[in-house]
Amino acid sequence: MQQFLDFFNYNFNFGSSISFSVKSILIIIIVFVFTRYFLKLVRRIVQRTLNKQAQFTFQSIFSFFNYFVYVIVTLITFDNIGVNVTAIFAASAALLVGVGLALQTFIQDIISGVFIIADQTVHVGDIIQLDGQVGKIENITLRTTRAVTIDNKVLIIPNHKFLTSILYNWTENGTLTREYVSVGVAYGTDLKRVKKLLIDLTKEFPEILQEPKPDVLFNDFGDNALDLKLSFTLNNSFSASLIKSDVRYKIYEVFNTNAIDIPFPQRTVWLNQVEPQTND
Repeated sequence: MQQFLDFFNYNFNFGSSISFSVKSILIIIIVFVFTRYFLKLVRRIVQRTLNKQAQFTFQSIFSFFNYFVYVIVTLITFDNIGVNVTAIFAASAALLVGVGLALQTFIQDIISGVFIIADQTVHVGDIIQLDGQVGKIENITLRTTRAVTIDNKVLIIPNHKFLTSILYNWTENGTLTREYVSVGVAYGTDLKRVKKLLIDLTKEFPEILQEPKPDVLFNDFGDNALDLKLSFTLNNSFSASLIKSDVRYKIYEVFNTNAIDIPFPQRTVWLNQVEPQTND
């Protein structure tokens, strides 16, 4: 029995400040196993009271909370079994500073991810515009957000971008968006007729909603044309660029059929011919 106790109390020394015994190693293992099952139990109890969307939010934040708990438990356990934690930190101060600088952006992304998930800045399925890129959110994790562009390219967005850049959420107020197509017509054109033609052609596109009704705005008196803007509502803004392209094709076709001129910039240059001077 004494030999058994001596084995458990045998110390492994690493320098003057770090000392482990078999008993302390067993305590560490028991504490970590207990912590793991305790966190699992808390997660199950909380998730039972949440809906599906809230469960996803809780799971992402709880992952970050897990790391925090394990760090705290590790420090407390080491301190209570006789390991001089302060001495370890002091000896590795330079290393910790280097690691901290290297992980600065990584930690910033994780904290930003917690904020995004907690305050519901963006949701899966939202269409966003960030730094000139447009994509549909497919997945949100603690460090990155995954979005897919209209041409099926994947955007991996570091989460700190959402806090440091201006974010346009196209679907924050719903899936309906108001889109515009600009066109110019020659001075002297019957604008009432043009307006009717533009509104009528929108009826040929099932993607364009007729309620709220499409409209034509008289945008400005341009240098070379009367600037008009056809406005309409879409229920799928992610495909807006393709639909607007089709609308422009149709406008060009309708205007050609109805002899409506789309002017282009022109300049008239007058040349004054100077008679060559002759010496008498």
